[in-house]
Amino acid sequence: MKARKRSKEVVDLSWRITTVEQQREEFVARAAQAANFAALCREYGISRQTGYTWLGRAQKGEAMADRSHAPHKVAGKTKPEMEAKVLAERAKHPAWGGKKIRKVLANQGLEGLPCVRTCNDILKRNGCISEEASKKNRPIQRFERGKCNELWQTDFKGDFGLTGGGRCYPLTILDDHSRFLLKVAVQGNMQGVTAVFREVFLEYGLPRQVLSDNGGCFRGLRGGFVAWERWLMEHDVQPIHGRIWHPQTQGKVERIHETMDVELLNDKEFADLQAAEGAFGPWREEYNFLRPHEALDMRCPGEVYCKSERAYCDEVPAFEYSGEHNVVKVNAWGYAKFAGFYTFLSETFANQFLEFRENPNPLGDSPSWLACFRNFRIAEFDAQTGNLLNRSVRRL
Repeated sequence: MKARKRSKEVVDLSWRITTVEQQREEFVARAAQAANFAALCREYGISRQTGYTWLGRAQKGEAMADRSHAPHKVAGKTKPEMEAKVLAERAKHPAWGGKKIRKVLANQGLEGLPCVRTCNDILKRNGCISEEASKKNRPIQRFERGKCNELWQTDFKGDFGLTGGGRCYPLTILDDHSRFLLKVAVQGNMQGVTAVFREVFLEYGLPRQVLSDNGGCFRGLRGGFVAWERWLMEHDVQPIHGRIWHPQTQGKVERIHETMDVELLNDKEFADLQAAEGAFGPWREEYNFLRPHEALDMRCPGEVYCKSERAYCDEVPAFEYSGEHNVVKVNAWGYAKFAGFYTFLSETFANQFLEFRENPNPLGDSPSWLACFRNFRIAEFDAQTGNLLNRSVRRL
């Protein structure tokens, strides 16, 4: 049995119906007199259910325009009071993103918190995060020491003026593994580094290494040595320095200085050093014990850091060389005599005893000597000419 053909094809109305609303109004008018409602629906290319929907709207006097498909009630929509808490935390901490804010609110015991993505959406919707800032905030590859106190980083924050006169030079000391901010020393100049470190050593113990840049307070002229470096080595702490013109070497302390700008310094002025110290102290406490850190799985640095097991003592520990190599005393002008040569090392080591060892692994073909101070190799000399090859600290 052959299938019956439709008696009438669906009419293309696009050439004469200018809007959807007009087409629906015409359908309703024709439906009132149509003998075959199903055939009329086929003519307009709609289902009978849709046709009845249009008739129902017309009978109620409703418009024929398309309605919004958005749900009348959004499941899980953030409550206004919760959104206000997210925005209030952001107002107190302009540098914090949704992840950090959510963690802090959770630490405060709040329940029913939105997810991290929703928190960020709240910030974006309220103009707290720009598109440009979002693009800049990309995940970076991080490098860190495996334990606390294996490495500390230090640097002076860029100085700023005081309204009462003079300038402030904050010195920052940070544990590399935990990001714990050990000290922010508020100073009127870039001197007194040793005194600041002594305070920190007394409170937290000794690290294994301290990383700094090549500023004059941390390293001597033309790669020489300063008293701070010698003092560190006397207490079995290795001073190391970043490459010149490569501030990213001290990336963690540079990053904390950016945070310091945004959260503390950009919108504040201080009359004197005492006022500045009054602001830095509470900010440091908040940074260590309130502010979660993404690199620490949203823990605070204070939750991760533990003090060093090596205690500091003002008295320099006694040290004896092995007796297997030549021991030479540096004269008052910084010169040392060894293997028939009389060469300059550093005035910092004046009147100190150094051990000279033959280098078992010279870089070039020429043999060389290593000048050693206590547990550290501090310089290398050419064994044939006596010329200084390098001055750098390496633990033996």
